Amino acid sequence: MTIRPYESKDRDNVRFVCLNSEGPCDMDEKGQHFILTTYCDYFIEKEPQNCFVAANENDDAVGYIICAESYDPYRLVFIDEYVERIDEADIGHRQGALNSTVLQNKYKNEYPAHLHIDLLPEYQRMGLGSKLVDTLCAHLKGKGIPGVMLTVGSQNNVGQSFYKKYGFTVLEESPGDVAFGIKL
Repeated sequence: MTIRPYESKDRDNVRFVCLNSEGPCDMDEKGQHFILTTYCDYFIEKEPQNCFVAANENDDAVGYIICAESYDPYRLVFIDEYVERIDEADIGHRQGALNSTVLQNKYKNEYPAHLHIDLLPEYQRMGLGSKLVDTLCAHLKGKGIPGVMLTVGSQNNVGQSFYKKYGFTVLEESPGDVAFGIKL
């Protein structure tokens, strides 16, 4: 297994990982579109230089860490281009996409970057998550970015344990999400 920068050839695999990191995806088409639009496509399309993959022996991406390095430019493009990709009639998903930026805005000065990380289930618990975070943090630190944050579901105890063990600090807990940050 290797950790390497994202390449355009990884697009389909990264999107597959995004939808299947918790097991086989059983969402309908609208749900899949929402997840990809909100948590994947912006990053690989607009900031591929801040994305890294875990690649297997065939050089296929089986996991990733993707990042927006600065909240304000991210939010402008995300709302103008990506929220607009969600059908206007799909009010719930449109609002969910907008809500995904609320905690990031609150902590953008100390933690201007934010990340998403996923691995296919069969590649979890192999140390790849830590290697992906190491790679991204070194990359962002080299760019002079002071901190990175993320949110994880409040019911995702495994994810929360991983971030705490890695050294992330809990910034805020809400009924649905827990925000974590780490200074670089």
